[in-house]
Amino acid sequence: MPTSYRPYEPDQVMLLPAAPQDWLPPGHLAYFIHDTIDTLDLSAFYARYEGGGPRNQPFHPAMMVKILVYGYATGVFSSRRIERRLHEDLAFRMLAAGNFPKHRTIRDFRALHLKEFSDLFVQVVRLAREMGLVKLGTVAIDGTKVKANASRHKAMSYARMQQTEAELKRQIDALLARAKATDEAEAQEPELDIPAEIERREARLDAIRQARQRLEQRQREADEQRGRSDDDDRRPRGPDGTPRGGRYKREFGVPEDKAQENFTDPDSRIMKRAGGGFDAAYNAQTAVDDTAHIIVAAELDNTAPDAN
Repeated sequence: MPTSYRPYEPDQVMLLPAAPQDWLPPGHLAYFIHDTIDTLDLSAFYARYEGGGPRNQPFHPAMMVKILVYGYATGVFSSRRIERRLHEDLAFRMLAAGNFPKHRTIRDFRALHLKEFSDLFVQVVRLAREMGLVKLGTVAIDGTKVKANASRHKAMSYARMQQTEAELKRQIDALLARAKATDEAEAQEPELDIPAEIERREARLDAIRQARQRLEQRQREADEQRGRSDDDDRRPRGPDGTPRGGRYKREFGVPEDKAQENFTDPDSRIMKRAGGGFDAAYNAQTAVDDTAHIIVAAELDNTAPDAN
């Protein structure tokens, strides 16, 4: 007797197609995001497209917000991966409702609305609080190091900046003298384009000077926060202005020799990785409600310690 199987007809078409809302089980995260986004104020997103005509119509902002938020919630951050999920993932297809934006469109929408997404996060936290999901009784805060789009080898210490700056000045002076001698002798040296060499070294010297000035400005601000001023005599003073204790190790506004500045990403800082070693990075801080496990705040900082 032949084995009997349940019907299986891959090429069978449906007389009445199923509604997208029926594709997923009740309580699915996609439904929650769909309903939640519909209750939020998206007027800032819509304002970007006011006055547009019927041609070259943009995708609906609510749909774009939903697929991006669902992507964030499920760990899909890449615009290319989101584009692929719109064809392969039922939850993404339900939220997009038959729309298939390309990854460039998704990427551009995200870049164009960074501030709007930040404000949307505040709305979500408020909504969660109104629903009783967030009590803000105990809030856990933690940080993680996020690698910057810069190499630690593109950083230079303050001491090295001073040495390199002096060396470049010497090289530029030597090249200028050589150029003058060449002009006077009317000699041709095709193997060395002296004006180009001077320009290259001057550009590097200018970059190092700017980096050194940023380090010094940052150190001045840090010293001022500690109560120092540019007219102190390197002696700590009490509230009444009288000297106390020993002497400061540095002049006001002068960074330590090991202080570093990155040329590619000046805002990044050298931080220790969890697995060992160092990288140009940022410190991402998140605050989570202890009861509902909902993120109530998120910040990106360039200070390595989590404290303060």
